[in-house]
Amino acid sequence: MNKYLLTVTAFVLALNANAQQSATVTAKDYAHAESFLGYNTESLIDRANVRPNWISGSNKFWYRVNTAQGAEFIWVDPTKKTRTAAFDPQKLADALSAAAGKKYEADKLPFQTISYAADGTQVLFTADGKKWAYNPQTNQVSADTSNSVATKAPALTGRAARGGGNEVLSPDGTKAVFIKDYNLWVRDVAGGKQTQLTTDGVKDFGYATDNAGWTMSDRPIVSWSPDSKKVATFQQDQRNASDMYLVTTNVGKPTLKAWKYPLPGDKEIITIQRVIIDVDNPKVVRFNIAPDPHRATLSDDISSSGSFDDADWKADGSEFAFVSTSRDHKNEKFRIANATTGAVREVFEETVKTQYESGWGAINWRYLPASKEIIWFSERDNWGHLYLYDATTGKVKNQITKGDWVVTKLLKVDEKTRTLYFVAGGREPGNPYFSHLYKIGFNGKGLTLLTPEDGNHSVTFSPDYTYFVDSYSKPDVAPVTVLRDVKGKLISTLEKTDLSRLVATGWKAPIPVKVKAHDGTTDIYGLMFTPTQMAAGKKYPVINYIYPGPQGGGVGSWSFVASRGDHQALAELGFIVVVIEGTSNPLRSKSFHDMSYGNMGDNTLPDQITGIKQLAAQYPIDTTKVGIWGHSGGGFATATAMFKYPDFFKVGISESGNHENRNYEDDWGERYNGLVENSDYDAQANQNFAKNLKGKIMLATGMLDNNVPPYNTLLVAEALEKANKSFDLVVFPNSAHGYGQYSYYMMRRRWDYFVKNLLGAEPPYDYQLGPKANRR
Repeated sequence: MNKYLLTVTAFVLALNANAQQSATVTAKDYAHAESFLGYNTESLIDRANVRPNWISGSNKFWYRVNTAQGAEFIWVDPTKKTRTAAFDPQKLADALSAAAGKKYEADKLPFQTISYAADGTQVLFTADGKKWAYNPQTNQVSADTSNSVATKAPALTGRAARGGGNEVLSPDGTKAVFIKDYNLWVRDVAGGKQTQLTTDGVKDFGYATDNAGWTMSDRPIVSWSPDSKKVATFQQDQRNASDMYLVTTNVGKPTLKAWKYPLPGDKEIITIQRVIIDVDNPKVVRFNIAPDPHRATLSDDISSSGSFDDADWKADGSEFAFVSTSRDHKNEKFRIANATTGAVREVFEETVKTQYESGWGAINWRYLPASKEIIWFSERDNWGHLYLYDATTGKVKNQITKGDWVVTKLLKVDEKTRTLYFVAGGREPGNPYFSHLYKIGFNGKGLTLLTPEDGNHSVTFSPDYTYFVDSYSKPDVAPVTVLRDVKGKLISTLEKTDLSRLVATGWKAPIPVKVKAHDGTTDIYGLMFTPTQMAAGKKYPVINYIYPGPQGGGVGSWSFVASRGDHQALAELGFIVVVIEGTSNPLRSKSFHDMSYGNMGDNTLPDQITGIKQLAAQYPIDTTKVGIWGHSGGGFATATAMFKYPDFFKVGISESGNHENRNYEDDWGERYNGLVENSDYDAQANQNFAKNLKGKIMLATGMLDNNVPPYNTLLVAEALEKANKSFDLVVFPNSAHGYGQYSYYMMRRRWDYFVKNLLGAEPPYDYQLGPKANRR
């Protein structure tokens, strides 16, 4: 009898298993999931994305906002505290139709941007290639024959001025520098005359070149002096640096692509010899210092912000301040050069045990020659804060900000009032990743919170910094946009985002989560995406999306976004998707960020595992069915998860991973892992652990990936083959790091792989994913 019961039980279990395997996910299911992708959700959001366009000579501005009835153009006068329509769209449409002899609809006006005549009486716009002027008072549309435009962006500066194409404009807009035959040239904007500024630039030793590692551009890297008379730049020496190679796939002989791409441990890396060039009377002044490593305080490159990083001029162009970064990012030297002689004065230096960084997304130091001071950023007390230095003695005058929170971005230095405006996270209760705007005096007194609402804040200042527009939101709370003055006083609420059309489709926001890290004490944060329709009593397979950094995190922006990649789309197919910001990611304390320094193979995976287990105690997560995927650093982490934690992670998709960091560009690994001679790179190389695979893994790579070369993935593929392990491989023969036109193909393959191997169902055959306009 007992034997009979066991036999029946086994038969029933087998039937259930077969039923699960024969389950089908249909094309209709995929279409439903696709409706949650960004190209289907963004158009359903109303009254969001306020981008103020300031009017020259005043603090007035206009902005465009989308509504269910079409776009609205709004006019705001902060002084009068008024917010009104810039014009009546129906009246303008009628007037334009009469003037152009063509019918225009009020809800489909043929322009997205406007400007104003200098006297403010006319709205200027372009429709169907013609310029028009509309007078709201007379309701007349006429051809625009003026060249006067009152709306303009904030004034260009020597740090950020960018020209068109491959040129960089001077602050006054009269000159543009460009590279030709490895030398720097200048073009007179008005007359077009071109003048050669340098003469000894040659291949692999050119001026202002931006082609180190995986960064490739023909734009010159320069910093114009404020008076538009000089440029600071460098002669980039990569003559002895090693090459990287890629080959095209095509009919006939492939094309070999070779460029300088030094690797960790290389004896020779790319260096820069700093110079200042007199533009009006061409002359090259070399700094009297040894060449610097091709490094910066902000990131891997010296041009990550689009211009010359770690560069600041004295207003009269007589001095140029800069920071020299050591190869391993552990030593920073603040220096000031005489722009006429090239003599360099050492002001101070800072040395750290792991790696120094000056901020996230922007460099947080400033040279203040008028008062002979320096604003400096440091994590010396375990938190990212600002310090005031004496530029003459190189001594600290005082610490400006202090506490268990992080200054993330210094926005404005008001030398006249000796006030700093900056963004910081972690000071207010709640999520430490939420950014707020503050101001404080140089002396560290008068710290004032300017954006008090709970949420992540994004601010845009008026040109004179009298007012700012603030949009605040949370991942699960839509944006509200307000206007405030620099004292923090609320002037008006401009917009409250309307999600009614989006919600009507069945959309729902992700769930913010907080769990403990693997140490059992540190709070870590993330987002969870669950199906919009969940069956009672059912447990769901979980997919862990991972990007371990350590220079960034998987969540990305902590502001509201209707669609975060395909997280919700995957959830709709029958999964719970989890994104956790593990330890060693930025925007927290220095010790938090350094938890895996020297051991990047940790990849925050212990945090991911313990986090999923904690969430499973609260939500219907099946921890016997855990998948994981990621791209780039996330691809690296995914393979590590499958090889080092094979009993927990059952299915993985590893896209373009830097699996062997001795095969990835020199700066990244040496910055976060240390120099090869001081760190065990071998212990973090995924190919060395491929033999441990138990589950299903898909590898993907672009064969023209100049960021993470494909050999990283092929090393893992070869190791799996040597270990007699079955795996799947997707190759994009002529794609770079992001797969370009094939990105939706990769997304569809990702859905198929998880549906088949984690959900145990059969996906629809070759479903075509992507915006309809892109489908063939």
